[in-house]
Amino acid sequence: MCGISGFVGAPDGERLARMMASLRHRGPDDARAFVSANASLSATRLAIVDPLHGGQPMSNEDGTVVVVFNGEVYDADALRERLRARGHRFSTRCDTEVLPHLYEEYGDAFVDHVNGQFAVALWDVVRRRLVLTRDRMGIKPLFFARAGGRFYFASEIKAILAALPQKPEIRAEALGHYLSLKYVPGPMTIYEGIERLLPAEQVIVQDERVTRRRYWRWMNADGSVVDRPRGDSRQAAERLEQLLQASVGRRLQADVPVGALLSGGVDSSLIVSLAAEASAAPLSTFTLGYTEDLPAKQQELALARTLARKLGTDHHEYFVGAEEVLADLPRVLAAFDEPFAGVTSTYFLCKLVGRHVKVCLSGDGADELFGSYLAHRLAQPIHNLLHFGEPAVRMFPGLAAPFEQDIDRVLRTAHPDDSFWRAALCVFSDEEKRELLQPDLRLPDGAGTTDLIRGLFGECRSRDPLNRQLDFDCRSLLPDNVLGYSDRLAMAHGVETRVPFLDHEIVEFAFALPGEWKIRAGCCKWILKQVARRRLPAEIVDRPKEGFVMPVNTWQAGPFRAAVEDALSPDALAVHGLFRPSAVADLLRRYAAGESELQYKVWSLFCFQRWYEGTRRGSPPATDGTCLEATPAQQAAVLSV
Repeated sequence: MCGISGFVGAPDGERLARMMASLRHRGPDDARAFVSANASLSATRLAIVDPLHGGQPMSNEDGTVVVVFNGEVYDADALRERLRARGHRFSTRCDTEVLPHLYEEYGDAFVDHVNGQFAVALWDVVRRRLVLTRDRMGIKPLFFARAGGRFYFASEIKAILAALPQKPEIRAEALGHYLSLKYVPGPMTIYEGIERLLPAEQVIVQDERVTRRRYWRWMNADGSVVDRPRGDSRQAAERLEQLLQASVGRRLQADVPVGALLSGGVDSSLIVSLAAEASAAPLSTFTLGYTEDLPAKQQELALARTLARKLGTDHHEYFVGAEEVLADLPRVLAAFDEPFAGVTSTYFLCKLVGRHVKVCLSGDGADELFGSYLAHRLAQPIHNLLHFGEPAVRMFPGLAAPFEQDIDRVLRTAHPDDSFWRAALCVFSDEEKRELLQPDLRLPDGAGTTDLIRGLFGECRSRDPLNRQLDFDCRSLLPDNVLGYSDRLAMAHGVETRVPFLDHEIVEFAFALPGEWKIRAGCCKWILKQVARRRLPAEIVDRPKEGFVMPVNTWQAGPFRAAVEDALSPDALAVHGLFRPSAVADLLRRYAAGESELQYKVWSLFCFQRWYEGTRRGSPPATDGTCLEATPAQQAAVLSV
């Protein structure tokens, strides 16, 4: 696991040292670089596999292919043996070393042979060619920019900002999408000129030309599945369990201890059960609790404790409260380098995780593959309403499950265009943003979030109502929101998260399943729960989803209230001039008067303000509160090359 950075163009040791220093939280164990007349590559390393000999950059035998790599190659041992049989020689056990040799054999298609989570920067010395590659689901991040005759890349935006002569302007389109989605969707970032690789994408830089290609899809372009499962749902559940066992086993590979996040929900509990069964030593598990009296969170904590005792894990708990969250929010937002209003609990739990292990398994991805969110639950009822008509749905309310008692909600939401009703679930609609943003920031037709969502749905050829929603989430919400916080907030504490549900074999299998096996009669993640019932107590499997989310909506109406009002005051808003103060004041007034459905709008604006305040202070604070400056060792590692 590393923080990688570098550029194509004339060498500049001081610039590269700044990039490396900004990523030292991702790799506190080592820092090295490769510098040539045409390209500079660097890595700050978190040593997990072959700690003594796995320093990066790495190359092939003659140094004609150089690689820096963030992530894990889970089939590295098998790949190494295959490559040895073809005459390749290796000097370490590190998974990074297989990558330059794979490139020698297969060119850009090297990635087709890799099972893992990764962001790779590969420099072909002879052809003067940079190949950037991001893993299939977007678990590991990678950003790039062109400026001043150089092409920059890095694991985080902050490293690119450290190299640029001045900070780019905020991109109005990205700000608009953030207000609707709570995150900035790829390939754009909040900054003009800085982009992110999409999941399963390669960006190739050669002779000042930049080309992009997508190398993998979970469904074929015509909407057909990659591998249709055989048999009935019982056989499919058995196959899913086998795939999960294999995936967890692969992600336990490390030369350091591996732990697991445990929320008390079905997803993380199932992963912990499989990991505990496969681990030779007791598995370390980690759960987040709260100092306040929050009944739902206390029940979650109790279930996690019960399962930990049953499985014999080495269990740890971290308790957080509103005061700590408010104090640390600037550091949380600085970890993203752009505004974010989603889940932040990983940051606080990984304060504890980092004291015990460097690697942790998580249950992320199950919701997006098997169905859980509101849009997932609405998909089939809306389809049934449009297909059978309102009289039939009222006569047979099971057609609206799980909304049998709220059919009017389905009626209010339904629309023949699924992208239209999905856009209606956004935090701010495009119309509301026109009232909120200053006139010079209002976007032209075709650049709104509804247009973005319509475009993503237009690329999906599946006709299954639920799988269409899941396809959208796996291409936007999952990589840019869920996996974004999973990576950035854990790496802020030097912790690598691994995501067993997102093994590409499981993803292909999941998208081959019909939606009716994922949400059946209103039961979310139905087929996954068939697997879970064999391993977990019924009170975990059948418990309504709570989610790994903090009670920020309770807090912002109470202990956060003064901070929210201060951050969204006319004077505070005037610093950037992006929002109309009268529109924000009206929103706060209505929220204070009891319109609780406005809570996400208020939180999104508050998080933006706190993030923006951090950008004005210069370099964001490091995890330990120190300034992010290059250490002498890091400077020497670059300047001595």
